[in-house]
Amino acid sequence: MEHEISMTVNGVVHDLAVPAERLLLDCLRNDLDITGPKEGCSVGVCGACTVLVEGKPASACLLLAVRCDGMSICTIEGLAGESLHPIQQAFVDQGGFQCGICTPGMVLATKALLDENPNPSDDEIKHYMMGNLCRCTGYYKIVDAIRAAAAGLEQVPGDGA
Repeated sequence: MEHEISMTVNGVVHDLAVPAERLLLDCLRNDLDITGPKEGCSVGVCGACTVLVEGKPASACLLLAVRCDGMSICTIEGLAGESLHPIQQAFVDQGGFQCGICTPGMVLATKALLDENPNPSDDEIKHYMMGNLCRCTGYYKIVDAIRAAAAGLEQVPGDGA
């Protein structure tokens, strides 16, 4: 049985008919061709599929698409405008990625963290990011990137992305 849903993804409204069991990750990747969220563990512990739902981080591999009816979803594709978002730029500048599989989820989790706490300590960063795993063990550079992003966002007036 299919359900009619409407969700705003990266600022664009999408009206879809999806089976009740369709996961948000599959809907994004297969129905909307949005491939930033990755399937890593399929059980919500690695963070590779992290998206922002109504501004809060969520594991798209666990969330049913029908639960997102009427909601706003942001993926890595929706974060930047004409240039990289300051968080993305900080990850580039600090070398906060290696293979890149975890990077979209790391960046979106960082966005949520800095929206909640614009000036986190290293311990707060590490605690918040525990749900995002990096297979390449690039954690030091990721923490450096988050610190740099926090400092950079202090300089960006009205960042509402």
